[in-house]
Amino acid sequence: MPYDQAVFAVGEFYHVYNRGVEKRTTFLDDRDYQRFLQTIEYYRFKNPPTRFSTRNRPYLKQKILKEELLIEIVCFCLMPNHFHLELKQNTENGITEFMRKVLNSYTKYFNTKHKRVGPLFQGAFKAKHIEDEEQLIHLSRYIHLNPIIDYLVKKLALYKYSSFLEFIGSKKGFCQTSYVINHFPNTLEYENFVLDQEDYGRSIKALERTITKEEKSEE
Repeated sequence: MPYDQAVFAVGEFYHVYNRGVEKRTTFLDDRDYQRFLQTIEYYRFKNPPTRFSTRNRPYLKQKILKEELLIEIVCFCLMPNHFHLELKQNTENGITEFMRKVLNSYTKYFNTKHKRVGPLFQGAFKAKHIEDEEQLIHLSRYIHLNPIIDYLVKKLALYKYSSFLEFIGSKKGFCQTSYVINHFPNTLEYENFVLDQEDYGRSIKALERTITKEEKSEE
């Protein structure tokens, strides 16, 4: 279902997403996925060194204060031809600045590596304001279910390119999971919350595909 572009406000949460231009694959191998993850980790800072570089990675090891971040990443999932991010804006124009740097940096990397030119993603990005805590929690479930919905893996714990492993305590990362996890007694309860909705997620995807086919038949 289509979302309207959000008007970003400090302290509010947003679902930010985009797909490859002409629905093309934007992550061709593990190195591409890892580069995008390193890029979003890096550019969440207000004032990182001028450009992303592996030489600057030690910058990320320091103690991070929320006041030093443009945005906070609550959760994420990277798929072969699109991505989902759940973000909190910490500063004025934080999400816009963050996404501009991320998409420009990754596109330059991808085009150089794969010997192509031109835009990689459809426009800048799309976003939807998250209205309340309930929506915040349910959106995290939807985002984490994407690899199951698209039949990329049979078990979410096997998928390396989402924040699900951070949420269930199997991996350390850069997400601010507490905004969601604090609503559950423990990480196991959150895991059950997500996995209990696998069939629901597949039904939503089937509906989306049906709608897409109907739209194409009307063109």
